[in-house]
Amino acid sequence: VDIVDALVNYAKNSGVKIIQGTAKAFEFNNNKINSVVLEDKSKIECDKVCLCTGGKSYHLTGSTGDGYILAKSAGHTIVPPLPALVPLEVQEKWCSDLMGLSLRNVSLKLYNGKKCCYDALGEMLFTHFGVSGPLVLTASSLLPEQIPKDGSCRLVLNLKPGLTPEQLDKRIQRDCTAHPNQAMGTIFRGLLPLKLVPVFLEAVHIPPETKANALTKEQRRILVQGLQAFPLHITARRSLKEAIITRGGVSVREVQAKTMASKCCEGLYFAGEVLDVDAYTGGFNLQIAFSTAACAADAIGNL
Repeated sequence: VDIVDALVNYAKNSGVKIIQGTAKAFEFNNNKINSVVLEDKSKIECDKVCLCTGGKSYHLTGSTGDGYILAKSAGHTIVPPLPALVPLEVQEKWCSDLMGLSLRNVSLKLYNGKKCCYDALGEMLFTHFGVSGPLVLTASSLLPEQIPKDGSCRLVLNLKPGLTPEQLDKRIQRDCTAHPNQAMGTIFRGLLPLKLVPVFLEAVHIPPETKANALTKEQRRILVQGLQAFPLHITARRSLKEAIITRGGVSVREVQAKTMASKCCEGLYFAGEVLDVDAYTGGFNLQIAFSTAACAADAIGNL
């Protein structure tokens, strides 16, 4: 709210007249915009319009995809909108048991078949439907448009990325030697968050009651492999309502890169997420919005 107020005050102090209303259509004359028709049938006569209505995510802000309809009426191609930077649903039902658990300093890889599309270190979060958090949101932007139903799109977690397999094996051996009569369900509390221990051991088929002094070399290998390559099979993206940004929108092939002017209709400009441009988390999408707006404003002001 403070940021919005600051921007509105800056606009007013710069002499901008703010008219509240919902734009429903453009009117054209010889393929040039000459007015904007509002919901109440009133018209705003103009020869230049910048369409910066946002994408189709965050409906509460008014970003409902209306800009796509207006752009299409001016002859523009709309790349079908998809949720981007969005939580993911997975096959593994046990994720709901870990709801609210946040993991830090874990490594996450995204695979599409055999191809590794993403590999990064950071934070993630388990939810009732699957996974979220910074690592997952970024990975979601690299998924194919249609997620295969065969489970070939998957996330692979390295829960101990700071250790080599050999180091991790020695760590497990050391813990087992120090506490030979303890169960693995207890031993692993020193390696993983408490909530994750029973879920992990069940996933790798090591009974939590297994005594440390009874753990075999093959079981240690399975534990090490599980800790450093723990798979989650992606079934779906969450909806646009939960997405941080929208992928898709007005095709950038139909927009002048330096001015953000339409190649289809004279007097029309674009800025922000209504365009088919998206980026990772970290302020890059805000930068796209600010930069495209600056280009459009400079071009409009210089004409």
